[in-house]
Formats: sequence, structure tokens, C-alpha cells
Amino acid sequence: MSLDMGPALLFCPADRPERFAGALQKADAVILDLEDAVLPAAKAQARENIAAADLDPERVIVRVNAPDTADFAKDLDVLARTSFRRVMVAKSEDPGMLDAFRADQQMIALCETALGVHRAGEIAAHERTVALMWGAEDLVASLGGLSSRFANGRYRDVARQARAQVLLAAGAYGRTAIDAVHLDIDDVQGLAEEAADAVASGFSATACIHPKQVAVIREAYRPDAATVDWARAVLVAAEGERGVFRFEGRMIDEPVLRHARAVVERGMRIDG
Repeated sequence: MSLDMGPALLFCPADRPERFAGALQKADAVILDLEDAVLPAAKAQARENIAAADLDPERVIVRVNAPDTADFAKDLDVLARTSFRRVMVAKSEDPGMLDAFRADQQMIALCETALGVHRAGEIAAHERTVALMWGAEDLVASLGGLSSRFANGRYRDVARQARAQVLLAAGAYGRTAIDAVHLDIDDVQGLAEEAADAVASGFSATACIHPKQVAVIREAYRPDAATVDWARAVLVAAEGERGVFRFEGRMIDEPVLRHARAVVERGMRIDG
């Protein structure tokens, strides 16, 4: 089971209900955040905001607090009063904790601690998991580190390894892989390069924290017209071939055809 909501997933603090509709209008899906974006004193009202939200449940994810917190059970209680069924679990570490969710709820596990990344495969294997996302800053904090990036914006090796490990775990179990947020809102070029690398590596979506990042992510995930035309042409050519064949000077085999199918599907998802 996987998740298909589009490439740009926009976080929105659950204590800002006036932003809910606008965030959903701008992005492919909105992540209503009950965790880090909301101060402890505002969490109770944030839950009531989610209970009262009139949003398309097919395009909403609710991020709940970590399972080892007192807020977790309260978050589950409020979800039971809504039609929202896609839930992002902050600081996922123990696959057994996912049993706390109902069979009709779909889990996006956020692997953002050393233990969560280490157990990403076990978490991905859980029957309620539909997607994995990773997080860099909480991961480095869990290791006692100071920063996930170098001064030039490049991820440190530990973050790059965690990113790859979560992506591989998601792929191994047919789950959707979601890339982490780019915290430097004004670094448009850095976000564009990171999102382009996410697409090339196999991520299906990238989360973001500001509406102006949505267009950058969508553009990175959208295949250009020439690539789509080539993918469609090679798939048509494959219909009359058996096994490996030559197309426009290039040897084509099944892995290349899988890439071509992915390009066509991605273009259709983004452009409709």
C-alpha cells in the first residue's frame, strides 16, 4: 500500500485555522501539524481546530505527536471525531506503536531519530504504513549533533545516509517515500536542486514549510515535454518488441521501460 497525493506537501500549524483552506488550495496536500509547530499551551485548541476543519479528507494529513508523549492519545481521540484518515506519526521508532491506529487509518511514519531511521524497515513493513518520511534536524539532535548541513547548504554524511536508508526501506515494502523539508525558505536554488535529486533518486513527494516552495517542488517533479514524449514513444515501440531492443541509438531493457513508465505516470499526476 502506498500514498499518492501529489509531489508538494505543505505543513500548516494546526493552531492557525485561518490558513487551512489557503494552504490546501496552494499545495497538493496539506499536513495539519499538531506537533512541533504548535506550542504546548495551544495544542488543545489546535485539536479543536482540526475537529472543526471542513477540508477534503483525501488531501489532508494530520501530524500527531510522538507515541511516547501524553499528547499522542489526545491526538488520536480528536482524529476519531473527524473524517481525516491519513496520519503522520512524529518520531516514529517502534512499529508496534502503529497498532494503536484503526485499520481504516493510513500511517505516514516520520523517521527522524537515530532509532527511527535504524528501524525504518520494520516500520515500513507494518500493514498500516503507506509512506515514510525522514527528518534531518531531529535526527541530528537525537545524536547530540549541532547541524544537519554544512555552511554551503549540503547535507552532512549522517543526514545523507539517513535519507537513503529511509528511501530504501520505503522502496523495499512498496511504500511512498517523502523527502524532508528545506528549512531555508529563501534558498530557492537549493530547494530546486534537492527536489530534482529527490525525483531522480526515487522519492514521490517533498514536504515544505512555505507556500512559495510549492511551485519549486512541482516544477522539479514535473518531467519536461521532451522527456515525456521520449518515454511515450519508447513504450509504444516496446509493444512490438521482445526482450532487449534498440531505440533511437540506445539499448532498451526492462529497467529503462520502468523509468519511462514512471515518467509518464509522474507527468499525469502533476498535470492531471
